[in-house]
Amino acid sequence: MRASSRRPEQVAETLRQVLADAFVREQVRDPRVGQVTVTAVRVTNDLSHAQILVMVPGDAAERARALEGLQSAARFLRGRVARALTTRIVPELHFELDRGLEHAQRIETLLGEIRREADG
Repeated sequence: MRASSRRPEQVAETLRQVLADAFVREQVRDPRVGQVTVTAVRVTNDLSHAQILVMVPGDAAERARALEGLQSAARFLRGRVARALTTRIVPELHFELDRGLEHAQRIETLLGEIRREADG
């Protein structure tokens, strides 16, 4: 039972490696997909879905276009993943922007404003 509970983590790591390699080698030819960094991969326990968190440089419009490009390339990428996995099930890929850095910067800005108000 213990080995199977680690399976989603193992599949997630394989996914991360395959996707990162595809982005580095520019195998995704969609011009909307520029510099994409995979920050996290979460796979459901039944291995049917994978949530891929990505960071994309640029403004909101550029990030939205990159996400559209990623969704468009999802079938191609899923095929790459299928060749690397030893499971019968290959997860559906769902791309999402990782907003962690944005949130951290916003919190830092707010804390700076609070400090200035307290000092002033």
